[in-house]
Amino acid sequence: QVQLAESGGGWVQAGGSLRLSCAASGDNFKMYNMAWIRQTPGKEREFVSRISWSGGTAYYSDSVKGRFTISRDDSKNTVYLQMNSLKPEDTAVYYCAANWIHTVVAPNSTRYDYWGQGTQVTVSE
Repeated sequence: QVQLAESGGGWVQAGGSLRLSCAASGDNFKMYNMAWIRQTPGKEREFVSRISWSGGTAYYSDSVKGRFTISRDDSKNTVYLQMNSLKPEDTAVYYCAANWIHTVVAPNSTRYDYWGQGTQVTVSE
């Protein structure tokens, strides 16, 4: 199993940047596919980005493509989400999520087995 803890959320004006971090504890972090998923009150969870266990493949939702970048540092058991050119519609709670390497889901799925507690991102006009 893996335990996840997000940090780096906060308030920013539109056009600004934030970098979210997700620290993982437990064994074999490098064997997990990692994702960022966000949710706003009253709405379903929304896929944001995913990075493969090897770090070789990354996926993004159309709404963040070109603005957000996902990365991972296996030496630190950490996955990052660099968010640039933020928009008010990016306001949400951002969750880090993980699936074991052999758990097959669609690239833009929100079906993950392990979740962090979430970090709030607020983007003002």
